[in-house]
Amino acid sequence: MTFQLPDESTIFGKNVRRRVHEEYLLWLTTVDTRGMPQPAPTWFWWDETASNFLVYNLTHAKRLDFVRRNSQVALHFNGDRTGSGIIVFTGHAQISTAEPPADQHPFYLAKYRHWMTSKFGSPEQFAAEYSVALRISPIKVRGSSF
Repeated sequence: MTFQLPDESTIFGKNVRRRVHEEYLLWLTTVDTRGMPQPAPTWFWWDETASNFLVYNLTHAKRLDFVRRNSQVALHFNGDRTGSGIIVFTGHAQISTAEPPADQHPFYLAKYRHWMTSKFGSPEQFAAEYSVALRISPIKVRGSSF
């Protein structure tokens, strides 16, 4: 059974859908070899068709080793200063060799081209550094009231 975002007829569902499409940053938490959570901010693209997240990673990122050992991950968006707006996805991550480089993925490139250029010099440079793709398949989503 494929994961479905919450019903958009609810306030929570509307907010989840808005944020997976409009936000630029979320936190990816992997688990290290000692069982300690390791959160890291990351860029992402929500693939509506596949119902999963795409995240490009540094070639030698420790999180890739962690995912190879334990695919269970969490993703979450920042909340506001009062704790509202929290959205947490839990699921499984998998290294994907089927993805094009980040600078050749049309949707990811459209979303992050400006930052790839301003922070890395060019989309091509970003893609060279962040060359390993993770596909993160959510199993569950929860959050605080809005």
